[in-house]
Amino acid sequence: MATHQDSALSQPQGATKPGRVPLPAALDAARHDLVSEQAGRIHYYADVSADGHPLVLIHSVNAAPSAFEMKPLFDHYRGQRPVYALDLPGFGHSERDNRRYSPTLYANAIVEFIDHVVGKPCDVVAFSLGCEFAAQAATLRPGEVSSLVLISPTGFSARRLPSGQAAERAHKVLSVPVVNDGLFRLLTSRPSIRFFYNQAFHGSIPPEMIDYAYATSHQPGAKYAPLYFLSGQLFTQNAREVLYAQLTQPVLVLYDRDPNIDFHELPDFLGHHPNWRAERITPTRGLLQWEQPAQTAAAIDRFWTMSKAA
Repeated sequence: MATHQDSALSQPQGATKPGRVPLPAALDAARHDLVSEQAGRIHYYADVSADGHPLVLIHSVNAAPSAFEMKPLFDHYRGQRPVYALDLPGFGHSERDNRRYSPTLYANAIVEFIDHVVGKPCDVVAFSLGCEFAAQAATLRPGEVSSLVLISPTGFSARRLPSGQAAERAHKVLSVPVVNDGLFRLLTSRPSIRFFYNQAFHGSIPPEMIDYAYATSHQPGAKYAPLYFLSGQLFTQNAREVLYAQLTQPVLVLYDRDPNIDFHELPDFLGHHPNWRAERITPTRGLLQWEQPAQTAAAIDRFWTMSKAA
């Protein structure tokens, strides 16, 4: 059973332990926790000052993600409708236990959040690998997810990822402390974070993105969930048919160029699924909501208007 509690201070505040980087709030909004038996404590931000159809924002998964990735959309829509942004299990201010992380765990966490916090049908906007989790959640609760917007979604690339025993073996190697500690320190150093963001931006990187990515990746337990990501175990094989083809809701894909994935199989998929549409937001390299926030919001608004009119 999931339980809800206010959590203005979900992480210990005040004195910081030696070597620990303090983690501020990702968003300037009310903060709460949902305690899940499966996923532990799930932290989230909410602005429910406005009436209307709720919006739930789901960030990506990598070495240093958090609700901060969805900040431009949260800030844009707050005051227009109820808006929620999660820190997925293992990231941000959510619990970072050394547990088994999986696509099912993340999908069920989103389902629990919609059931116990939102409590009514909502629109969902997800980013990158978070799109796969959101899609699985929407198939589990088709009546509670009114529509989905998928920003730079994984699952449409021609390149295949490790799966099954290969992914398990990769995780076993990455689970060796001397290996994963060194690798994770390398991936989450400021030069590495800047390198990855340089690939994802046409222009200059907002300094606060680097600062927050560095801070969130230097919290106790920060390595556990990313190790499952790095070994390939958080991706659903053949996500197009297993997840995306099962969706009955209106779906919008927003994309352009992405340094880590491609959308090679998206055009054919769109031709066979009339409830799906796509719009290219240019020029961008993955983080559309940061690079072109006005274009991104305008495309989302057009989609919602068309979906309601259909």
